Amino acid sequence: MIVRSWQEELCTVLRVSGELDVAGAPRLRAELEPVLSSPGPLMLVMDLSEVPFCDSVGLGVLVSTHNHARRTGGRLILVLQEGMISHLLTITNLDRHFETSPSLTDAQAALAAAA
Repeated sequence: MIVRSWQEELCTVLRVSGELDVAGAPRLRAELEPVLSSPGPLMLVMDLSEVPFCDSVGLGVLVSTHNHARRTGGRLILVLQEGMISHLLTITNLDRHFETSPSLTDAQAALAAAA
């Protein structure tokens, strides 16, 4: 798994590539630690468009990050393509809780519109 992160004007962006599973989830958690420990509302766009697989451990990381964003009054937007992760969110009924976007540009625009 490869995780790149950078700071934009309105949010932090994490672009994840590779499988989000029991082997990859610790890498994502490590990248999220400094982001989650920063003060103020969490404003995070997580680009998962290059993640072909997500297991229950990876889903747990997404849920805990989502819960942290809610607790801080922030937002988490997942960038997803049609595929395994969007299907996983649907069958677990988590699609009603996560904010998703088809592209990084659309996610950034959604944050800018709310600012």
